[in-house]
Amino acid sequence: MQDVDLLVALAGIAGVFVGFGALISTRDGGASELWLIRNVVNEGLVVVAAALVPVVIGRYGITGHELWLLCSLIVLVLDWVGIILSHIRREDMAFQVLRTRATRVALSVLFFFLEVPAQIALILVVLGVFRDLEPALYLTAVVLMLFEAAVLLVMLVYSQGRPTAA
Repeated sequence: MQDVDLLVALAGIAGVFVGFGALISTRDGGASELWLIRNVVNEGLVVVAAALVPVVIGRYGITGHELWLLCSLIVLVLDWVGIILSHIRREDMAFQVLRTRATRVALSVLFFFLEVPAQIALILVVLGVFRDLEPALYLTAVVLMLFEAAVLLVMLVYSQGRPTAA
């Protein structure tokens, strides 16, 4: 597999987001900040896993469509577990917690321009539609998820110091 170094580097970048999220979590913020912290950490961990899974599975001699299919399924499951866990209780749902219009708009942009295309790329791999493009589709999904973590981290940073809604 030719993208090993790139995937490992992406995992390192995502790990930094996880660390920043954990560092910021020591602050006593409101529900909105807590939701953002959890999602920065969650998305960062999904990216770390997504970047490292093909490296590990590839070491077992699994290649081609089987490699990208297995990796895509694992990442889709991890992503959806994170999504479900971050919305499992009604009071934890993003649109219940994120009180400002700017934060909700940013989350909508993140969803439509990063999360949806990332999942579409992974689903295309699972379906085997473009077998010759599977490494590129998978890498595209990982990079889009990395941008998701970055956008969530920016949202978190800009929410600091803002009064929380009651």
